[in-house]
Amino acid sequence: MVKLEQFFNLNFHNQQLLKTALTHSSFANEEQCESNERLEFVGDAVLDVIVAKYLYEEDKHYNEGDLTKRRAKYVCEAALVEYAKACDLGNYLLLGHGEEKSGGRQRVALLADAFEAFIGAIFLDKGIDECYKVANKVIFPLLEQEEEKNFIDFKSHLQELVQSDKRQLFYKVIDEQGPSHNKTFTIRVYMDDILMGEGKGKSKKEAEQHAAEIALKKLAKKSIKF
Repeated sequence: MVKLEQFFNLNFHNQQLLKTALTHSSFANEEQCESNERLEFVGDAVLDVIVAKYLYEEDKHYNEGDLTKRRAKYVCEAALVEYAKACDLGNYLLLGHGEEKSGGRQRVALLADAFEAFIGAIFLDKGIDECYKVANKVIFPLLEQEEEKNFIDFKSHLQELVQSDKRQLFYKVIDEQGPSHNKTFTIRVYMDDILMGEGKGKSKKEAEQHAAEIALKKLAKKSIKF
């Protein structure tokens, strides 16, 4: 954890906040301590503000709708994973034995959640200005290099495609398998009552993205018009 602080030139007042941010629920269950789930909630909100401010200042020719779409792209799970990888966040995580053995340090949903929790801990410890040390080093450089092309939010694309025809989308979990620390979710996306796609993932968000991606590919292949 010391190396992580040094990487960003951070100096936590409350070291327990940092430890909690890096504590996965599997470790918390084994050690009877707090996990990083509540800090994810805080970090999610802080990241929205940081990215919104960046876009407002940098993308002056975009309207509100464009800015909203771009922000969603830059804070989606795929983007958060890239930010986490840029600082090797997975190496610092506290994982339970099962999660460790199953490759949890590289798990997409786990990395995304941990990055949100990390930002949340920094905010609670020293405020939003300190969070910019992270943003300036691993978020904004990726956006400036247009790496966001890899942050594809398939759910948003699918929603945008069908909403003009007043269709309704909804996602349904049809299966969950595996232990609590290593679940695989299967989710289907429906347009009205029509099954459009089915996806699997280690989190519900990941499975929904895969289902939406399959639905978009199906629409493109069949050239369905609304």
